[in-house]
Amino acid sequence: MTQTVYLVLADQLADWEYGHVAAQVNMQQFQQQPGRYQVRTVGLSLEPIRTLGGVRMLPEVALENVSVDDAAMLVLPGGDGWETGELAAFGKLARRFREAGKPVAAICGATVALAAEGLLDDVAHTSNFPEALGSYGGAALYRDERVVRDQGVITAGGASSLEFAREVLAELETFSSATLQAWYEFNRDDSAEAFGKLVASVQE
Repeated sequence: MTQTVYLVLADQLADWEYGHVAAQVNMQQFQQQPGRYQVRTVGLSLEPIRTLGGVRMLPEVALENVSVDDAAMLVLPGGDGWETGELAAFGKLARRFREAGKPVAAICGATVALAAEGLLDDVAHTSNFPEALGSYGGAALYRDERVVRDQGVITAGGASSLEFAREVLAELETFSSATLQAWYEFNRDDSAEAFGKLVASVQE
């Protein structure tokens, strides 16, 4: 059965933070089990949002109608608005996922919503910088790293969208470990050698 990876859409979404995730989860190329996942977008409502890049996007599902039962993961890209609390409902949605044993992944400002919900209190995590998360119970577990994946919670800073995608794909077991490493190296290095390694990884 196809499982859904829910991608949060909110006004002032950071365009560069979700692209690798959405493409590689939804595309079947290089995947271990093609067709295992689909991406669906979720908004506070079904009203269109506009990204930081000015792109108009239309959510497929309203937050209140998200089905956690058939979900594989919740992905929360960053952008403006997370620090104000106006997107706190997405943090509560993330709590629903965690209480159901489902992974969540947040990058940049979206990590603020996880911290506010107490979802970073008992897992190693990162963000843009420690002060961005405000006062919360997990400060001692903050790691100054590009991305951290711990017990089904993935966090990253806004400049680490590629590393963020790598850990999302690892959590979902979308690629084999060899293919995942080759995919990461190809996108990082952009070399013919790295591409050859990627192709070879799916032929083994």
